Amino acid sequence: MQFRGGMNELMRQAARMQRRIDQAKSELKDREIEVDGLGGKVKIFVTLGRSVKQIKIDPETLKAEDVDLVLDGVCAAINQAIEQADKQMEAEIEKVTGGVKIPGMV
Repeated sequence: MQFRGGMNELMRQAARMQRRIDQAKSELKDREIEVDGLGGKVKIFVTLGRSVKQIKIDPETLKAEDVDLVLDGVCAAINQAIEQADKQMEAEIEKVTGGVKIPGMV
């Protein structure tokens, strides 16, 4: 099987795909996800663009638990939320690219 259109056509296709990826990222970056930590006592809201939007901590937990434990739970929940956001963004980008992973394009 021989590729028709030459290198110029290949470059145009790559540019179109990059534009679609950039557009998808732009549209998805503000989508929020919620992750619970410390058994639901901490809630973290993060965008797919990796911005932490809100942190909610159950007031009773702050009274009953050690501050360091609560802060550790917040950090763990933030890390989990960012990981989930990255996975969701990657899954959405795969829809745009048809599963093709080209180094340097995403």
